[in-house]
Amino acid sequence: MYSFYIFTVAFLVVVFSDSVYSLIDGLYCGKENCYSVLHVTREASKAEISKMYRQLAKKYHPDMHKTPEAKEKAEEKFTSLVTAYEVLKDDESRKDYDYMLDNPDKVYGHYYRYYRRRMSPKVDARIVIAVSITVISVIQYLGAWSRYKSAINYLITVPKYRLKAMEIAKQENLLAMNKRRDKRSKDQIKEEAEEILKKILEERIDIRGGYSKPTFYDVLWVQLICLPYTITKYVLWYIRWLWKFSIMKNEYGEEEKLYLMRKHLQCSQTQWEAIPDEEKEECFEQSLWIKENFLKWKQKKEDDLKAKYAESARYKTTRRMMRNQGHRQIAFDD
Repeated sequence: MYSFYIFTVAFLVVVFSDSVYSLIDGLYCGKENCYSVLHVTREASKAEISKMYRQLAKKYHPDMHKTPEAKEKAEEKFTSLVTAYEVLKDDESRKDYDYMLDNPDKVYGHYYRYYRRRMSPKVDARIVIAVSITVISVIQYLGAWSRYKSAINYLITVPKYRLKAMEIAKQENLLAMNKRRDKRSKDQIKEEAEEILKKILEERIDIRGGYSKPTFYDVLWVQLICLPYTITKYVLWYIRWLWKFSIMKNEYGEEEKLYLMRKHLQCSQTQWEAIPDEEKEECFEQSLWIKENFLKWKQKKEDDLKAKYAESARYKTTRRMMRNQGHRQIAFDD
């Protein structure tokens, strides 16, 4: 869309002009040659161009002249110098200008490149990447806090956790008050009590999984900074694994068994932490770190699920409707 806009502008300028080549002369340094304006050749280096520009700029600066007529002429010349220098000091801009000098007949392409360069935002790509990562990190961190607060707000409504929090608050005398001296309204007292209970839950309950309490290590910026350390740590861990278990044939420890079970279940650390403790104990009891045991356990789970569906009245009704419909399809004819 942006490129189409630039091309449209260039096309309209060309269409409503009398002479194509006069239009090309209007680009960059106008009817003058940028190299001639700076008194240099096309083979001049950037250092030579900068040196000549400083000399001419000093000579034609309006402040160096006294009479109004001299100042006006010097200002025009100085403006031409600045324009020519802006064109030639940039490698890409100079390349486009040289291409125009060598190919004056390719009018549309010259206008497209000229206006694209002038109208495109000149922002360092590194700055764009840094800002993007920062925005993502902030959104990521705030989103994690929002999920964590939602989990706390939910737990405070669960009788089991609420009663436990109230019991702790009474033991620590956090809800004690003097009704005679307390001038707060009932709503204020209730709100403060809720905040105390939530604070107790935050301190005493370890929420895991996707609703766990966020840390700075979870944000993208910190993970990118720690990426070399993370990669090195993984490589060392993998070498240790090969040596200890593939070559030396040692028995798996608790940490290795847990890793293999997560690998077989295809769940991340966060997903594993969200699994209830009863199911985790079942995984250890069934020795699911062994591939054969895991495949048998998985097949049994699938069979149990099928049997459960077969006994479900809703599932039976759905199956009966599908059989009655047979292979009929809905067709949309004119």
